[in-house]
Amino acid sequence: MLTQNLGYPRIGSQRQLKKACEQYWAGKIDLIELNKVARTIKEQNWQTQLESGIDLIPCNDFSYYDQVLDTSLLLGVIPQRYAPVLSQVKDNNEIDLYFAMARGYQKDGLDITAMEMTKWLDTNYHYIVPEFTANQQFKIFNENIFGEYNSAKQLLGDKAKPVLVGPVSYLLIGKEKEQGFERVDLIRNLVPVYIEIINRLKQQGALWVQLDEPCLALDLSKKEKEAFDYAYRAIANRVSGIKLLVATYFEALLDNTELAVNLPVTALHIDLVRAPEQLDEVLALIPDNLQLSVGVVDGRNVWKNDYEKSLSLINKAVEKLGANRVIIAPSCSLLHSPIDLELETAIDPEIRNWMAFAKQKLTEVSEIRQIAEGNTTLLEANKEAIKSRRSSQKVHKQVVKDRIAAISEADATRNSQFPIRQRLHHERFNFPAFPTTTIGSFPQTDDIRQLRAKFKKGDLTLEQYDQAIEQATIDAIRWQEEIGLDVLVHGEFERNDMVEYFGEQLDGFLFTKNGWVQSYGSRCVKPPVIYGDVSRPENMTVRWSKFAAAQTDKPMKGMLTGPVTILQWSFVRDDQPRETTTNQIAFAIRDEVLALEEGGIGIVQIDEAAIREGLPLRKAKHPHYLNWAVKAFRITASGVQDKTQIHTHMCYSEFNNIIEHIAAMDADVITIETSRSQMELLQAFAHFEYPNEIGPGVYDIHSPRVPTTGEMASLLAKAADLLPARNLWVNPDCGLKTRKWPETKAALENMVAAAKQAREQISVESIL
Repeated sequence: MLTQNLGYPRIGSQRQLKKACEQYWAGKIDLIELNKVARTIKEQNWQTQLESGIDLIPCNDFSYYDQVLDTSLLLGVIPQRYAPVLSQVKDNNEIDLYFAMARGYQKDGLDITAMEMTKWLDTNYHYIVPEFTANQQFKIFNENIFGEYNSAKQLLGDKAKPVLVGPVSYLLIGKEKEQGFERVDLIRNLVPVYIEIINRLKQQGALWVQLDEPCLALDLSKKEKEAFDYAYRAIANRVSGIKLLVATYFEALLDNTELAVNLPVTALHIDLVRAPEQLDEVLALIPDNLQLSVGVVDGRNVWKNDYEKSLSLINKAVEKLGANRVIIAPSCSLLHSPIDLELETAIDPEIRNWMAFAKQKLTEVSEIRQIAEGNTTLLEANKEAIKSRRSSQKVHKQVVKDRIAAISEADATRNSQFPIRQRLHHERFNFPAFPTTTIGSFPQTDDIRQLRAKFKKGDLTLEQYDQAIEQATIDAIRWQEEIGLDVLVHGEFERNDMVEYFGEQLDGFLFTKNGWVQSYGSRCVKPPVIYGDVSRPENMTVRWSKFAAAQTDKPMKGMLTGPVTILQWSFVRDDQPRETTTNQIAFAIRDEVLALEEGGIGIVQIDEAAIREGLPLRKAKHPHYLNWAVKAFRITASGVQDKTQIHTHMCYSEFNNIIEHIAAMDADVITIETSRSQMELLQAFAHFEYPNEIGPGVYDIHSPRVPTTGEMASLLAKAADLLPARNLWVNPDCGLKTRKWPETKAALENMVAAAKQAREQISVESIL
């Protein structure tokens, strides 16, 4: 049996790529130095996989920002608005064009918005959405894939396996930017370029090419299925002498099984962690000439593999196909895993023995093959670790289980309907039309980060640390008052991360020091690990919210993270249903909401940035997930009095097919990210006649450019054409933690001016 890996983390074990990219953007290093950092990371990654005994090692899985954006650059799918960038940057530097597409471009007399960003299927990884026009042309625009293969081949020889986003999935995850065509119809224009790329790689000596087609695990239309069949038959007719592996992941093939197994390729990869039940159907339909890559090691979580479970699946495949047609692999790219557990020396040794990061998962793949070939010693050691976790008292707490078992409908129901609550809120807070606020966080400057680091090292006392955080909070409040924001936030200077901060104060969580994963671009997060039953031993945010509220006469929001988002942005237990873990978190947050209300906080924001991210990839599974996810949010919010206003925030999301569930959350105010889509996402709320208040983002915080007052006022006018103006709030797309203060101040001042302009130009029906 062969072993393979589908992709490896590219940020570096100490986030070297993040730091290098940010230094390059700031002009502190040049392209030569940036490329040097990247080359070192790639070579280390290849060497690690080689030493782990992996037979097929990916290359071209590295990216400076995002692999989908890399594909757009490779194929020349560059929106016309970026044409001036190449004439401005030195030596027609493609990397600056690339970063402009990802981040926007606001210099050299140009002001160009960034491309839209959204979540990669049901992960917390973000990709840059390809933009297609009706006459879209494709060509090889960028040569990086060929240079990278040559570099990998020098170290890896025949083990080097180039990786590409597959042609059909690439089209399906993009967007039409004109009316009158479907992007999947572009497949006939696109396939010849893929043929050219694959043939060039073959000429360079590549034996295998991996084509990622995750959309094979989605609900597909007849036309989309035909596109898969056409694309791979066209490629097979023009490519020979090289092995093609199509990789699917995150869900079962289901009704696409027959299509997938009959594609004219050498091998098919399936995810048997997310969907082990699909193996039987795949084996029943698989033709005699197809190899099967079985993804048995979880590429998206941190728990040690249960070798017995994996071997039962592998043995079933081997029995049907023979060992020479089975490839052992992780379930998906290890991009979604932390890099190396060996760097974690402070984790409880018992719990650490239950875990595996990306480097260890490579070892697991290799060991599973060895066990399948007769090494029973490795199996016995694994059994002991799995048994220890199942029986540990650190995992199971009966009082938490009893509270979840007693959930009732009353726990998830507000006292009164929204119209009654809305009148009470406007009487209590005297909101103007188009009230302004922000999503929560303000820039985490180097000074703030250094302050936190010094405190953790013991260089500052708690009193010194608190005094410094208090002063930063006061400064932020005074500035918000000065520019005229209507509902203030305290800035969250005491928080490291919107999930980590809460996890550190909840029982059942543990934290790593180096467990970083990429979220987008240079943005890395360090997800908590939920290892046991979750509960809240004491107040988490009340001290800072009450302090902030005491500094101003304006309303101050209490800021919390919702249960589904904490779940989605953590590494979660795999020994009980996700629904159960979410309800445990929901009651912990509910207790905090009630403590904030008791402390005098009249507006509480419970962010559910990831609620759509958790949506199953198949529509048939949507209702069950949405029912328990919405109920979990309602559990957090339903204990308060009617006069307390509940806000929530959601990140990049398409809401059309879940809008009734968003309404069922019954948040008094929802804020969403709409600026990059030019309010396009509001169409769903308009068609549904969304009844509650909403803040469509008018300021894209994922780009360093500063939007003008006119630009934001125009977006507000678009929003008012779609929804009742009396229900509209004005806010940025998301939190401002990752931005710099100068751009933040300029943008928010423009935002407040835009709200004032809207009050003068747009009539608003009174709520009272």
